[in-house]
Amino acid sequence: LSDAAWRALGVAPGAVVEVRHPDPVESIHDVRGRMFGKPLDERQLLAIMQDVVAGRYSDIELAAFVATMSTSFDIPESVAMTRAMIAVGDRLSWPQPVVADKHCVGGLPGNRTTMLVVPIVAAAGHLIPKTSSRAITSPAGTADTMEVLTRVDLSLAEMRRVVEKESGCIVWGGNVSLSPADDILIRVERALDLDGPAQLVASVLSKKAAAGSTHVVIDIPVGPTAKVRTWRDAAALKGLMLAVADEIGLRLRVRRTDGSQPVVRGIGPALEARDVLAVLRRDPEAPQDLRERALLLASELLALVEDTTAEAAYARAVTILDSGDAEQKFLAICEAQGGFREPVPGHHRLDVTAPAAARVRAIDNRRLATVARL
Repeated sequence: LSDAAWRALGVAPGAVVEVRHPDPVESIHDVRGRMFGKPLDERQLLAIMQDVVAGRYSDIELAAFVATMSTSFDIPESVAMTRAMIAVGDRLSWPQPVVADKHCVGGLPGNRTTMLVVPIVAAAGHLIPKTSSRAITSPAGTADTMEVLTRVDLSLAEMRRVVEKESGCIVWGGNVSLSPADDILIRVERALDLDGPAQLVASVLSKKAAAGSTHVVIDIPVGPTAKVRTWRDAAALKGLMLAVADEIGLRLRVRRTDGSQPVVRGIGPALEARDVLAVLRRDPEAPQDLRERALLLASELLALVEDTTAEAAYARAVTILDSGDAEQKFLAICEAQGGFREPVPGHHRLDVTAPAAARVRAIDNRRLATVARL
């Protein structure tokens, strides 16, 4: 018996135990069938998710499942996958009839709009309990960046207290068990650098439904080196998201945005946190691309939950940010989650200069992400 298995069993030294091979995991046969093109139904996917959460899948079997999910899924399979992921986790409910939420599919370094949208919408008086993942293919996820500034590993009860007090939160979804299967699969996806459309949709929408969200805005950055490469792919992903959201009862808007270049100036948790604070503090040197993207998404969400025009919603979002209300709300959320701290960038530095005077024409998102993750 390996040391890892012995520790997992929690047996005292010197104890006598009986060890035998585990029974075969029946659901792995369905995974094998899916690898050969046989679609999975809701019953099969629920069994797979239950086995994943129970720890019955080996690393190799998890990798096989993630790999087969990276191939095309039809809408019924995607709906079934989403429902199965919801079923094996906890689910929040809120007394308010409207609960806002926002998500970006990722793949764009520095796109930390969530940390601006949440305080803007919360300061507008709407409930927005945001659970975020850690990075999958990028140098930092929202949870990683938020963790630089405050605690994000809140329990479900702690998350509820923060939201009841401040109308919003930004916490790591992996600690609240809203979609425990997804948190396991994400670790495999990051190692394999895979994030297929079916898993992406199920991952995002299962967490939104489990968090009790009713109105959601999704950001899909599109660019040649982003996660979604073409507008055609983005349209297909948008259609899949809208179809699945309709089946599970979410009001959804999907916005396709320019993902051709990185956002902000710093890449990585501490540097991205610094840029977010610069926007909140109305610093004249703050990255304007981050500010504008956040305002567009915040106004999209405000228009959805308030049933107002895009122009009116945008004007309100600008007022909340420029007045300092968003900054105050963000700091209050941080204090409620465990206290605010200023970001401290690393001490090591290396200047890389061009051999001749020139102008940068483009930056490859994926290569930049790879460098920043080293």
